Amino acid sequence: MININTIELIEILGKTPANQNIMLVGKHGIGKSEILTQYYTEKGYKVVALFLGQMSDPGDLIGLPIKNDKSGRTEFLPPYWFPSDGQPVVLFLDELNRARPEVLQTIMDLALNRKLAGRNLPEGSRLISAVNDGEEYQLTDLDPALVSRFNVYGFRPTYKEWLLWAEKQKLDSRVTDFIASNPDWLDGTAADRPQIDSGLEKYPDRRAWKKVSDIVLPIKELTEIDQKIIAGVVGVQAAQKFYASASAAKIIGGREILLNFDKYESKIAKYKVHQFSALNEGIYRFLETAEITDKEKTTAADNLKKYIALLESSKNKESLAHFTSIFSQGMYPKAVAFMVSNAMEVYQKIMKFVAAL
Repeated sequence: MININTIELIEILGKTPANQNIMLVGKHGIGKSEILTQYYTEKGYKVVALFLGQMSDPGDLIGLPIKNDKSGRTEFLPPYWFPSDGQPVVLFLDELNRARPEVLQTIMDLALNRKLAGRNLPEGSRLISAVNDGEEYQLTDLDPALVSRFNVYGFRPTYKEWLLWAEKQKLDSRVTDFIASNPDWLDGTAADRPQIDSGLEKYPDRRAWKKVSDIVLPIKELTEIDQKIIAGVVGVQAAQKFYASASAAKIIGGREILLNFDKYESKIAKYKVHQFSALNEGIYRFLETAEITDKEKTTAADNLKKYIALLESSKNKESLAHFTSIFSQGMYPKAVAFMVSNAMEVYQKIMKFVAAL
């Protein structure tokens, strides 16, 4: 199975014909439904999400049977979600491998013929399913014949993509700073889990960190009770590490550097490579997502030049190489456009550095 990130998923969605089905395999809480809903809603589609793991009977999917008094035959009332206006929809089948076998049988005809109980989906409709993987799930084995009707991709969004999304959604900086410095805690690891799991333990995931942000956003100084509240969202270990991080000195972010470099220059001059790496990412995320005035653009461009000059010193060459590598990844097109339009000197230095590699 091929693994893809968020940027690659968006390209795949755009290039896959409507009559081909897509199956995304990944952990829960990594943003599958959010990404699909946002992408297709912006394209003008109605997105219908069906949680198959919650369906106890095929009737939940195909509708209830009734007798046609004229023909004497049984027919099915269309389910609540079935489009009545003839416009194509995106049908998102979540938790496909948690569905009951009788529900999966209903999916077979839908996946192959775009037909449900004899009723066709509107032309141009799309079918996308999501499958949970991991030992912590109670799963149903999928029929190879059903799997063969989908293009299958392992969805593995990077922590950098989540941070960029978090910046756009204006999540609390204490959360984004923590994940930027501790990316392993975004989704948690198997090592965090006890050998005997009661099933009631909480572990971090992307959806959970959004909840943490909602909790702490109005709180200026976190207390021990706040730590306990957070532990109920991401688990005890993650909450302890987050609380310690939030209680320590705030990590300087991209906004602070680009809008007020002189204030922080003496502090970041003492940074080590890993701290510069986090700051580099923060600068790109700020330039990619921030809405700033023309005056702020001028300030940001001037301060970006000062920052690059700092990285050009011999002891920070590795950090400059890291800044350049981010530029080359193509993940932050608006940040690159900012440099081209407002900080040509920086852009030229980066290109020169790339050419020298």
